Amino acid sequence: MLRLFVVLGSIGAFLSVALGAFGAHALRSRISAEMLSIYQTGVHYQFIHSLALILVGVLAERLHAPGWTAGAGICFAVGILLFSGSLYALSTSGVPTLGLVTPFGGIAFLLGWLLLAGAALRGS
Repeated sequence: MLRLFVVLGSIGAFLSVALGAFGAHALRSRISAEMLSIYQTGVHYQFIHSLALILVGVLAERLHAPGWTAGAGICFAVGILLFSGSLYALSTSGVPTLGLVTPFGGIAFLLGWLLLAGAALRGS
């Protein structure tokens, strides 16, 4: 499971770079500046939390709190899907109701960071 978080984080970071380049080059002339900013926010949070997934995979053995670290990793992965995914969908489709999902991704991110802190405090 721990190795899976490193793999998912690495793929997520790769996709962040690719999606960021796509937004900067292909979307710039196709969507409004406001929608491009929303899209780039999704890229930014995906990249940060992809690095967090890698961190979870690396720290999991060192902290000796597998349930806490696995929970953090799951929250970060879910957060990327909900938060960044909804921002990508919102910005490229223009359908405002897609933004209703975004806060749930933000909550998943927050919970992931709390669980990682808990892993550090509870681990041996």
